[in-house]
Amino acid sequence: MGALPVFRWRLAPDGYATRRQLRARDLRPGGQQVAAQLERPRRRRGPLVAYLYRVDLAKPVRPMTPARWAALAKANTARRICPECRRDAGYVIPTSLGMCVTCAFPDNSDALRSA
Repeated sequence: MGALPVFRWRLAPDGYATRRQLRARDLRPGGQQVAAQLERPRRRRGPLVAYLYRVDLAKPVRPMTPARWAALAKANTARRICPECRRDAGYVIPTSLGMCVTCAFPDNSDALRSA
């Protein structure tokens, strides 16, 4: 197995695209291996690398089914429920806190309510 072809930043030939570029065209890699890579040199660190896939082997994005929409809505709702007080916080619970802001800082919430 040979090495991947490496192209300079912005000099990739037609027929190759990154994951984001494929998604913008409503395509996905579809199980294919990385076909090439782009490298952008940097001064003090190693180069930035972007992996490229062949557009002709890409497959169309799978459509969202009603069951997938329902599962996504359920997952997003679960991210809003505080595990401490079991209430809907009205926003996505920060993973750094692990609970809603009111439960994480009970002293500050009392001061805010009286003001």
